[in-house]
Amino acid sequence: MPRFSTVVFDCDSTLSAAEGIDELAGPHRAAIAALTDSAMRGELMLEEVYGRRLALVRPSRDTLAALGGLYVERLVPDARETVAALRAEGIAVRIVSGGLRPAVLAVARALGVPDEHVAAVDVRFDRLGDYAGWDDASPLAYTMGKRAQLESWGSALLPPVMIVGDGITDLEARPPADAFIAFAGVIARDAVIAAADAVIRERSLAPVLALALGGTQPRSIEGRALLGRVAGEMGDRIPVKRDDHEAAPSRTR
Repeated sequence: MPRFSTVVFDCDSTLSAAEGIDELAGPHRAAIAALTDSAMRGELMLEEVYGRRLALVRPSRDTLAALGGLYVERLVPDARETVAALRAEGIAVRIVSGGLRPAVLAVARALGVPDEHVAAVDVRFDRLGDYAGWDDASPLAYTMGKRAQLESWGSALLPPVMIVGDGITDLEARPPADAFIAFAGVIARDAVIAAADAVIRERSLAPVLALALGGTQPRSIEGRALLGRVAGEMGDRIPVKRDDHEAAPSRTR
């Protein structure tokens, strides 16, 4: 792989171990979880399930604030360090999620990602903060929505671009993304894994840094510290060149 200029992360089951819509589901959890999983496997079109789930959940402003806190509480190991190291290496970081924007923004702010580099589905509230609808014009509620979102960013999205996620909606964004990395550290979906350029099976996002650097050693203090710390745990599953000629074997795929 080349050295990437931009890394785009999914949120649910990628940056955070929480699956937001499932957490909001309450007594409808089993039905909503089944709909979500069918969509992420590509068995149902996303637009077939998106509005149906929200009609059941009807999240309030306070509920979404609590979900944002849960997202941050359940950040995947090394998420903070990986994003910080990517940015220290001069690699732009963005978040594209089919989740609800108020909660996804909590993750972005915890990781230091600017609000304008976050795309998610917005919701509306009435004057009491109760649910009053969702942005059904958002491409992220539809099949191929992440592809459309990346395309809409145009020249602001510096190539080459890597997208990291757990679902078919992330895979659909390649192209315009140049590579898709399946993150299977929270949920492993066979169809998604089979089509990925690389697969991370560890419950850590640290391998994203190594992949984004194209296998070369990090230049930054943050990057060296991160890969140095996890090297003892993951060994040769971190795909970083040992020197200019000899590449370490990788079992990331």
